[in-house]
Amino acid sequence: MTATVTNLPSLYEPFSTEAKWQKAWEENQAFQANPENGGEPYCIVIPPPNVTGSLHMGHAFESALIDTLVRYHRMKGRNTLWLPGTDHASIAVQAILEKQLKAEGKTRYDLGREKFLERAWQWKAESGGTIVNQLRRLGVSADWSRERFTMDEGLSKAVLEAFVRLYEEGLIYRGNYLVNWCPATQSAVSDLEVESQEVNGHLWHFRYPLSDGSGYVEVATTRPETMLGDTAVAVNPNDDRYKHLIGKTLTLPILNREIRIIADELVEMEFGTGCVKVTPAHDPNDFEMGKRHDLPFINIMNKDGTLNENAGPFQGQDRFVARKNVVQRLETDGVLVKVEEYKHTVPYSDRGKVPVEPLLSTQWFVKIRPLADRTLEFLDERNSPEFIPQRWTKVYRDWLVNLKDWCISRQLWWGHQIPAWYAVSETNGEITDATPFVVARSAAEAQEKATTQFGEDVKLEQDPDVLDTWFSSGLWPFSTLGWPEQTRDLEFYYPTSTLVTGFDIIFFWVARMTMLAGHFTGQMPFKDVYIHGLVRDENNKKMSKSANNGIDPLILIDKYGTDALRYTLIKEVAGAGQDIRLEYNRKTNESVSVEASRNFANKLWNAARFVMMNLDGKTPQQLGAPNCELELSDRWILSRFYQVVQQTSDYIDKYGLGEAAKGLYDFIWGDFCDWYIELVKSRLQNKSTTASRQVAQQTLGYVLEGILQLLHPFMPHITEEIWHTLTQADTNQFLALRSYPEVDQNLIDPELEQRFDLLIGTIRTLRNLRAEADIKPGVKVTAFLQSESAHEREILTQGQFYIQELAKVETLKITATVEQVESVIAGVIGTIQVLIPLTGVVDVEALRAKLKKDIAKLEAEVTALATRLNNPNFVNKAPAEVVQGARDAFAEAQTQLQILQERLRRLA
Repeated sequence: MTATVTNLPSLYEPFSTEAKWQKAWEENQAFQANPENGGEPYCIVIPPPNVTGSLHMGHAFESALIDTLVRYHRMKGRNTLWLPGTDHASIAVQAILEKQLKAEGKTRYDLGREKFLERAWQWKAESGGTIVNQLRRLGVSADWSRERFTMDEGLSKAVLEAFVRLYEEGLIYRGNYLVNWCPATQSAVSDLEVESQEVNGHLWHFRYPLSDGSGYVEVATTRPETMLGDTAVAVNPNDDRYKHLIGKTLTLPILNREIRIIADELVEMEFGTGCVKVTPAHDPNDFEMGKRHDLPFINIMNKDGTLNENAGPFQGQDRFVARKNVVQRLETDGVLVKVEEYKHTVPYSDRGKVPVEPLLSTQWFVKIRPLADRTLEFLDERNSPEFIPQRWTKVYRDWLVNLKDWCISRQLWWGHQIPAWYAVSETNGEITDATPFVVARSAAEAQEKATTQFGEDVKLEQDPDVLDTWFSSGLWPFSTLGWPEQTRDLEFYYPTSTLVTGFDIIFFWVARMTMLAGHFTGQMPFKDVYIHGLVRDENNKKMSKSANNGIDPLILIDKYGTDALRYTLIKEVAGAGQDIRLEYNRKTNESVSVEASRNFANKLWNAARFVMMNLDGKTPQQLGAPNCELELSDRWILSRFYQVVQQTSDYIDKYGLGEAAKGLYDFIWGDFCDWYIELVKSRLQNKSTTASRQVAQQTLGYVLEGILQLLHPFMPHITEEIWHTLTQADTNQFLALRSYPEVDQNLIDPELEQRFDLLIGTIRTLRNLRAEADIKPGVKVTAFLQSESAHEREILTQGQFYIQELAKVETLKITATVEQVESVIAGVIGTIQVLIPLTGVVDVEALRAKLKKDIAKLEAEVTALATRLNNPNFVNKAPAEVVQGARDAFAEAQTQLQILQERLRRLA
């Protein structure tokens, strides 16, 4: 194919380039998976972001990691599927819609369920694609033709099937239990949706009088309003202080209700007074105690957080208003003993952002122990799934061991409505705890079942609640592939290969997926679980909305380009599971680390332009692979290239993506751009040496194309752009679909690399000495290289041309002994002495005078800064950033002073 375009534009423009290739990949369905193509499958399902969301740095980080893995395995020849999608986020979406309705002076009940859901689906259609479009800007190589939504028809069918099967197997039940209740959303929430926050509160002590008038017991609580629901006071059966009181009764203050004194080993004798008030309907420990001792369960709270009729004179009051009024009444009645300042943890609703209330409520539960035990068998017998890093295996295992039954019902309308129908005709048209029900896959099936049980006149009403969002996302790895149908996708791509996720949702999501997958498919849903760390801000703090320290990745993408941000996020990973710190200036929206990656992209772009300018309009394919007439520098760069091919593959295979990115950076910037291109410039310019020039062209083209292939999973857009220009490929061909480079062991020569390292070190030392002596770039010098090692002298002799060419040495003398030369500047590389005579090259006395002047200036600066930092008034009173700035300046001045003093010493 004849080249029609021979070079790239002078400047790399990431924004138009990235948009062009994102559009081209998608329009050409470059990443559409096909199980019929066979081969080894590699599948990742996206951790589905909430449909309410917008792109944050965590999404960008996670997507960059996933896309790097997917692109790598695709280029490795695997039949790859990255399946995208979003989660319906019941609580979040409902909160948005109810806020909109409130602004209109309405509630969801004014609309009714059907109209409310119409509005929800309309909102999803208009706003729900925001995060999907933002993910597309990251250039992710997902198969968008398979995009799923947790409430689409197929996934809704899977949810129904899973619920019905679990119910029929006795693993889902309906019961009246204590749940975490969020008054803000007026819904039950799971233990995992509760965030404990440390607060400065109070501990109130008050007395409960014995009913026989013989005295009292003292109890303490952080929630005094709950005393209105007390049905006992508990003491430890071994506590000698209270043994004589066990079985007696007390008179509950305010309500004057008699309650028992019971003995229970749960009570800690050493804590407080050793007496514990028992409120079975409002505390998890008290709930269990109440069941053990057959106590009454008195609920004092409405679902909106106000108190109900069981609260007596406090009925209708908000729980926190009632708290103050209960304390005031106890004080008035003379039973308040004292109030202590008390720091303790309070459970908050993750979504509602208010303290949750343990509330006695009839809900639907999954019997978790059989599911967790099955999952533990996979883990203990097969190490499945395998966690990377391995330390998370224990965390995951401990969680499975300690799991309690899972409350899966939510008092919301947006979500999967629970497939249970109540025979309300049996209970006068109401749904009560006693109303019989049937569980079915559809209303028609429910009617058929109910008619069989209750007769033709039965009237049914579906449970108004919806399922916990995590129930549907727990099915995600297999429901997205077609389960419960045995589809070709499910058969070929399941179990998936890797789950990439943060450690913070091992409990929310990972454990639920493994439990449900183990039960329904008999397999773990993924082979590996790659746990990544957090993105931290410039002060090393976790980014979060509450801390208001997040960074909008789109700002950085607009400023530096997608590839630069992606590469930064991956390169900054110190190891699997490690957090990354992103340097960022919030005033200017600048990031030093992302700017460095953009500079790396520019370096690659400019190197590619240089290469193409020197290929005479030919592609690497037209030039052919480097032949057997390789020169020393050619053999060196090819050896380094194949070492990096092996190293990069090894790192990615072990999820060392950060190490792989760093290795590529060093090879591309250092070995290829800074050294090899410089080493071959004279060969390219000298057209009389045809054979040597052609080999240089072949090697440049070959290694550049290989670099683009290696780097593509990390920086897909710039590599695709350069590759198309370099190879003149058709517009419907993509680097993304090319093969990954394979190692040629015959061209790896570690000994040659060691020899070349010595040459590079020598050149670098000579360049540094030239800079120290302020020798102008155009001036050629004489240099002496002294080594007692014949082997080292041989290496230097072999590379003499490179040393003279790159260090601008006119006369090079390689010797075993040091010649006596006046006015030299000297350096050392390993056991080699490097000397440059300065006579006739620079004015040595003028150079000494300049160094002495600069040294004096720095000494004065060091003294001034030291005086400032030794002044307690400055250190203790100046702003911290000013003090730190002075310390940094002092350290830098000291370093510069040492460098100049050493330069002066070496001007012997």
